[in-house]
Amino acid sequence: MYRTHYCGELNIENVGQTVTLAGWVKSNRKFGGATFIDLRDRYGITQLVFDMETDASLCQQANELGREYVVQAVGKVTERSNKNTEIPTGEIEIVVITMTILNVSPTPPFTIEDNTDGGEELRMKYRYLDLRRNIMQKSLMLRHKLAEASREYLSRNGFIEIETPFLIKSTPEGARDFIVPSRIHQGEWYALPQSPQTFKQILMMSGYDKYFQIVKCFRDEDFRADRQPEFTQVDCEMSFVHQADIIAMFTGYAKHVFEKVINVDLGDIPTITYTEAMLHYGSDKPDLRFEMKLNYLNELVVDNSFPPFAEATSTNGSVISLAVSGGATYTRKQIDAYTDFVKQPNRALSGLIWAKWNEDDTVTSSVGKFFQNDEIYRWFEASNAGKGDLLLIAVAATRKVQKAMGDLRLEVAKDQNLRDKNVYKALWVIDFPMFSYDEGNESWTFEHHPFTSPKSEHIDLLQTEKGAVLANAYDFVINGWECCSGSIRIHDPIIQSAVFEALGMSKDEAQTKFGFLLGALTFGAPPHGGCAFGFDRLAALMMGTDSIRDVIAFPKNNSGRDLMLDAPAAVDFNVLKSVGLA
Repeated sequence: MYRTHYCGELNIENVGQTVTLAGWVKSNRKFGGATFIDLRDRYGITQLVFDMETDASLCQQANELGREYVVQAVGKVTERSNKNTEIPTGEIEIVVITMTILNVSPTPPFTIEDNTDGGEELRMKYRYLDLRRNIMQKSLMLRHKLAEASREYLSRNGFIEIETPFLIKSTPEGARDFIVPSRIHQGEWYALPQSPQTFKQILMMSGYDKYFQIVKCFRDEDFRADRQPEFTQVDCEMSFVHQADIIAMFTGYAKHVFEKVINVDLGDIPTITYTEAMLHYGSDKPDLRFEMKLNYLNELVVDNSFPPFAEATSTNGSVISLAVSGGATYTRKQIDAYTDFVKQPNRALSGLIWAKWNEDDTVTSSVGKFFQNDEIYRWFEASNAGKGDLLLIAVAATRKVQKAMGDLRLEVAKDQNLRDKNVYKALWVIDFPMFSYDEGNESWTFEHHPFTSPKSEHIDLLQTEKGAVLANAYDFVINGWECCSGSIRIHDPIIQSAVFEALGMSKDEAQTKFGFLLGALTFGAPPHGGCAFGFDRLAALMMGTDSIRDVIAFPKNNSGRDLMLDAPAAVDFNVLKSVGLA
């Protein structure tokens, strides 16, 4: 056999035994007449010792081993004189009797260490080497444990795992589809699923009651640290449930996997509405690890002639302040950086107003010449701020300024080290708008997907007041990351047709795109709903990394390329011809 033990397995109780190990050379060190090799496999590291006085030729062979050589070593376990308490095998070493080189390696392009000298692009090109790093192996082991814990909880609660197809019909779900040409039916296309949404609904109509699947999904959208063109989700659906039933079930799921995988108790998990989230945090996925809520000063400045305030209060805009604890010591350069932050195109504010309550009890402000000191003190009082604090104030249309100040809230918290990766704060956000208005296309579109049920009391507003319709939709958020999204689905074909009509879809168009679903709804569809947890995002949160690429074995880079495979790539002309594209 290649090995009797793994490299992370041996300890002081094995002293005196003759063992066989196999793995990769992590490091090669020479001290006097001895050579020390750290041998690594995915289970850990064991130190091998070669003594020049005992076997000069074997020691010379060890001296010539390069990093990442693959070797097999037979030797005796002995107690180390200089113990290493940082690793499980640090009390022992192997005095090597025989060694076989199983394969050689050139010098790697970067060090195979947690704190490597390789940049992300280089490591993605040589992903097979990057995956040997301990931190990457921990990430993939955590993914395994997360999948194991997910299946354990869901199976225990009566869910059954059912696979759904990858080659489907293109349906609108909020992002662009990846499409696949058909060779047999030339001119027609499959799409890769953005989610198994319609299939899991049909499974409920087929009587399966509780379904789940840890499934790959595909979306042709722009890239961010928490997005990939292909990603994994824990997809779930239940029959005969209300929103409260689903929230209870998947609060239990979240608590179970965090406890099982990283021994973290999520504690009490509050529920707030979308309106409350936007009002207090400027985001529908608020980070609750710190307070720092948005404050509204409209009532204090309603009669003021200062042009920005007067314009906001006369046009139903908002004057919002953010209290920065200890910020009175901030320099003008620091404040200007925040001003530039809210001016960026994705926020597009005209600027920030600032005010400081100094330690000597005076106040200073960028607009001090327009206001009496007692007025500025009242801004601080309304913002739950005091001596030593800074107020950052912005004025704009309510939704616009809420979003910008919500982003600024996160930026300030990052600078003040308030976003501790070892702290986990979760919540549910409910009562999302059903529709949003697309100014560019001058049309209404869905916020979640077109199968989400409107609240029963809002059904009559579908044709008359779309902007007022709220959905039976809910998101699960941890530390400012949307980790789960779901809704109660429409089970009445008449309401489903009304929603399609509200989206401007003709009966013929609805029948062409969703005839199979409308047909299934007519055959006794039960009330049902579900959700999908972002598996990669959960893993990234548990690992304490900001990028899901760090917890995916073979991810794409920021431009959607697989640098190891050099994909996407051109396809042979004959392949294109066979599917009618050449």
